[in-house]
Amino acid sequence: MDFKQVMDNRRAVNFFDPQKDVADDVLRQIIETAAKAPSSFNLQPWSLMVLRDHEEKLRLQKHAWDQPKVSEAPVTLIVLADMDAWQAGHPFVEKNFDSLVKIGMMSESQREWFHDACKNLYGASADRQVAFACKNTGFFAMSLMLAAKDLGVDTHPMDGFDIEGVRKEFHIPANYWIPLLLSLGYFRADKTLLPAKWRKSYEELVVRFE
Repeated sequence: MDFKQVMDNRRAVNFFDPQKDVADDVLRQIIETAAKAPSSFNLQPWSLMVLRDHEEKLRLQKHAWDQPKVSEAPVTLIVLADMDAWQAGHPFVEKNFDSLVKIGMMSESQREWFHDACKNLYGASADRQVAFACKNTGFFAMSLMLAAKDLGVDTHPMDGFDIEGVRKEFHIPANYWIPLLLSLGYFRADKTLLPAKWRKSYEELVVRFE
């Protein structure tokens, strides 16, 4: 698809065909494409738990308002946002900085400056840490949905779940916020896709404050 087709055709579908799987190579392609999403200082504070096993998905479903799509979809992702992904010494923070040095965007002498900038921008308060992690992971999550649709795979993002229930059920460490769940699969052919919902117009979107 071209980009406009992807945007026009992407929908949050409620009914997945449980008999039609998402192949491993297709899922890998979706995730690796989405991983090109931008992030602050390239810190990439996102991770995924990939649930394919039906029993695992049922364990998740009981904490997600018992939404059938959680288990009917062949794949449901628990999207994680690492609130510690700005800290000096974090393995991905250091790997990121080393990569910036390697391509010439930073020098080794700037490592302390880099760590201080990340701390001041993203670690200044608990609210800033959550905002940093969730904002950037949101870029990644949207990219997952667009990358999926480009390959003909349907998705549904979910905010209706018990965060602490999911955390305990799957032993998720406290440094991860859980912004959303995301089911992936193929829309059931025996269901009717409802018309697209309204979207704000240009005039409604653009605002000024005097």
